[in-house]
Amino acid sequence: MNKVVVIGCGKVGMAYIYALVNQLTLVDEVVMIDIDQEKLEGERLDLCHTLQFSNNHIEVKVGDYKDCTDAKMIVITAGIPQSSKDRLSDLKQNNEFYKEILFKINQTGFHGILLIASNPLDVMTYLAYHYSNLPANQVLGTGTSLDSSRLSYSIAEKLGINPKSVNAYVIGEHGNSQFVAWSKASIAQQKIDRFLTKEEQKELEEKTRNAAYEIIKRKGATYYGIAMALLRITNAILKDEEIILPVSNYDRENDVYISTPCILNKNGIKDRIFMDLTKEEEKKLKNSIQIIKKAIQSVLPKEKED
Repeated sequence: MNKVVVIGCGKVGMAYIYALVNQLTLVDEVVMIDIDQEKLEGERLDLCHTLQFSNNHIEVKVGDYKDCTDAKMIVITAGIPQSSKDRLSDLKQNNEFYKEILFKINQTGFHGILLIASNPLDVMTYLAYHYSNLPANQVLGTGTSLDSSRLSYSIAEKLGINPKSVNAYVIGEHGNSQFVAWSKASIAQQKIDRFLTKEEQKELEEKTRNAAYEIIKRKGATYYGIAMALLRITNAILKDEEIILPVSNYDRENDVYISTPCILNKNGIKDRIFMDLTKEEEKKLKNSIQIIKKAIQSVLPKEKED
């Protein structure tokens, strides 16, 4: 049985669960864990009433940490809402959440895949790895998968094409130091420079970096986009797709989690893809690494041995 446990059933968690219910997946059972049990029961009933119209038959439950024992995946969306233009400012409070959450998960003997969607994303994914009993390949974060989707949409909108025809990655931090690997971006195997000027690239990169803040300013939070990113990663793992997505993964050399393209399969991260970046892009990647590393060290002075 493919059981997925979702810890933190706020707007992001519920958007993800709703996507699981109405999209084609291999998930047989989804278990919701949160503090407000009464609200979760209401959410469960509401979701169950959609099943007649769904292509899936997923059992939706309100559960507790005992349900983690035999889960294939645990998805953590718990955390304080993003409230500023600096995702790192939310770190200390979220660190305390994760200490408690991972302690409870460890007690269940869980040995599946741990997928993180809490900000600051790369730091929280590292903390999840640090506090867990799992190998690094089984702990990953959504990383810049959503940022890359936002970039593809913006490029496609400008050029009047389908976003799926754009091949471009945002890499580095899921945060202010993220950047686009323009040297590797392409459309129909043609370099992106044939379609966009350097000034247009700069504008689109800035638009992508600020996309979440623009949404938060207008509606208070982002959740549909990240929910679909979570769904895509879930399918890649449960279907053993060996597809490449830019997710937050463990960089052993620098002892950080950072977002770069990775091959995903049933074991989580099968392999990291090393991009041949320009010197300027390498400099930006190193900058992201240092920002994430400094944030980790601010709450976690001791490093974990793998």
